[in-house]
Amino acid sequence: MAEIIFISGIDTDAGKSYATGFLARLLAEEGKKVVTQKFIQTGNTGFSEDIELHRLLTATGPLEADRAGLTAPIILSYPASAQLAARLDGVEIDLSLIDNATARLAEEFDTVLIEGAGGLMVPITDDFFAIDYCVTRRLPVALVTNSRLGSINHTILSLEAIKSRGLKLHSVLYNTYFDKDPVISADTRAFIERYVRRHFPETPILDIPSINI
Repeated sequence: MAEIIFISGIDTDAGKSYATGFLARLLAEEGKKVVTQKFIQTGNTGFSEDIELHRLLTATGPLEADRAGLTAPIILSYPASAQLAARLDGVEIDLSLIDNATARLAEEFDTVLIEGAGGLMVPITDDFFAIDYCVTRRLPVALVTNSRLGSINHTILSLEAIKSRGLKLHSVLYNTYFDKDPVISADTRAFIERYVRRHFPETPILDIPSINI
């Protein structure tokens, strides 16, 4: 049975797409047949820019699953939260489209990485959030974080939400792209690691380096 992992970030610009592509590349180098999927793509029409970035990072080019619409089953045109983008496009979000696409990908691949939209508390509807999708589908979460000011707060809040909902924390993906201040970045990375070691002792922390594409 395929492993399905939901990749979320501490906020909208945490570097999820980059981290998702890197993780896919790493798993492929370990011999796994891996594919990435975008949970809900906003701000695009007819294509997913996040999936395109994943393919650049993994150097695979477009996949047949991309052409079949399985890796970005819901695309909304306005660059906003899913609930707002859907309202502006005049559509209702049908999560079964994602479920069915993921199930088909899981038949072909060893691992399916689902890149979320924003953070865990991004609304899909007024009363259903991204974290609810993870809970109802029993998906482990890989959390993308970084060293920007405020990231410690956002990281701990996200980890607390994961714990309170009884979700499995698959990994913490620390995106080094944002390490502009060496003092802040070193302290942030160390603080997050100490927290994870205390509260999620079996969870690996993976540093995401820059990749030439």
